Amino acid sequence: MTRDELPLDRQLRQEILFARERVYRFGKATPLERLDLPGPGPEIWVKREDLSAVKSYKWRGACNRMATLTPSEAARGVVTASAGNHAQGVALAARALGIRARIHMPRSTPKVKQSAVLHHGGEFVEIHLTGDSYDDAVSAARADELLSRAVYIHAYDDLKVIAGQGTLADEIVLSGAGPFDAAYLQIGGGGLAAGVSTWLKTYWPDIEIVGVEGEGQASMKAALAAGKPIALDSVDLFCDGTAVRKAGGLPFEFCKHTLARVETVTNSEVSHAIRVLWEGLRCVSEPSGAMGLAAVLKNRESLVGKRILVVLCGANMDFLQLGLIAQSVTTKTSRTLRVRIPERAGTMLELLDSCFEGLDIADFQYGKSDEQEAWPAFTIHADDSTVLDLLPAKLQSHGFAWEDLTGAVDIVFRAIPLRGDLLKFPAFLRLDFYERPGALHDFLDQRIRGNASLCYFNYRKSGERIGRALIGLDFPSPYERDALLMTIPLQGQGYRLCESVDEAARNRLIGI
Repeated sequence: MTRDELPLDRQLRQEILFARERVYRFGKATPLERLDLPGPGPEIWVKREDLSAVKSYKWRGACNRMATLTPSEAARGVVTASAGNHAQGVALAARALGIRARIHMPRSTPKVKQSAVLHHGGEFVEIHLTGDSYDDAVSAARADELLSRAVYIHAYDDLKVIAGQGTLADEIVLSGAGPFDAAYLQIGGGGLAAGVSTWLKTYWPDIEIVGVEGEGQASMKAALAAGKPIALDSVDLFCDGTAVRKAGGLPFEFCKHTLARVETVTNSEVSHAIRVLWEGLRCVSEPSGAMGLAAVLKNRESLVGKRILVVLCGANMDFLQLGLIAQSVTTKTSRTLRVRIPERAGTMLELLDSCFEGLDIADFQYGKSDEQEAWPAFTIHADDSTVLDLLPAKLQSHGFAWEDLTGAVDIVFRAIPLRGDLLKFPAFLRLDFYERPGALHDFLDQRIRGNASLCYFNYRKSGERIGRALIGLDFPSPYERDALLMTIPLQGQGYRLCESVDEAARNRLIGI
């Protein structure tokens, strides 16, 4: 019986053994580390593919496939499509083997991935940015293949690529840390899950393999339900490394036998997992790399006492995305409430004194938009959710009407209305507060005296020791305004005045 006549699972196992002889010409084995979490939970082990040469597991499959090219195929060059990580593996192999490679990537590919491709491939690679999705890049790469006769290196729907990914499971087996009760494996096209699950099941038949996909990109879950790969109508791009519209046909053939089930995770749950990896291992995962852990954390209570394996499959994230992720996640429970108060001097301080005393205000948005009523919005964080549950009743007992705006789009995008026609003689101050309970209250209590009324407040907690805020005050006369600006200390109890906003910026804020 020839190799091609073997059952598909036996072919893959044999190819993984052959891959052992090839991939380590291009990179080294990666570590398997334990992630310790506070409190009861599973014993979690993390395969650190973020520490590979290309900061992703994708080098394994790409290098294994390209190492098998015949001399005539290598002379024709290769072409591929990638969201970024597979491209780096192709680039790494292209330079090492002296093979020309053209790589088609979506125009939305993070700069960090584009730069890494050029770094690893040097003069042997060309990048072509095409379309807005991975599917667009695939179409362009396939057209290139037909025109140029270059060899197409698929990112996941290729037995040798899948086998290359399987070498990371081989390292897990050889580490001696197993066996594990379950492995949670993220899925894009399915190459990682197919190769790793097949090899783990070979040595630990009882291990439960759980596929993990993003809620807006669950192509393998759709394929398993339909009995064949089907294309999704749309794909969420937050986890860009797994944003594949249609699961690979070959990975599907393996996954339908090895996966116990497929679970989905939200972008918020992935962001939380990224934070847990940072706090536990001091590593920064790209969103797709944290999906497996996100599913474990989601099921933490049911996994207590079990030994769980996850793969941190990549760390190629644009630096700017880090800030967005950090802003979107907190270890605490949060709730956003908009509260109605009379539009008169001193009522904001009264609200803080009576209802928000001692609470962690993480976000405060307000702009004057009515002569009679003010509707400031507060996002409150609390370790204990019961504190937040009791807050509405507390507001009602003090006579304040309220509404829940948790997750509201205008709050998320900080659309703070401010009617300039309602203001008389405004002044705007840029302040730094020490991030401690009561600092904001102290400033308002000690410095906003007389007839000054709050007309604007824009503050968001950043995680630093200092919180930054832009505050607007309105006065009945220019004399009172100028007197405060001349007499307010540059630094006081709990705050530092950075600057008074100049007239041009003030006019922009009030729409003049």
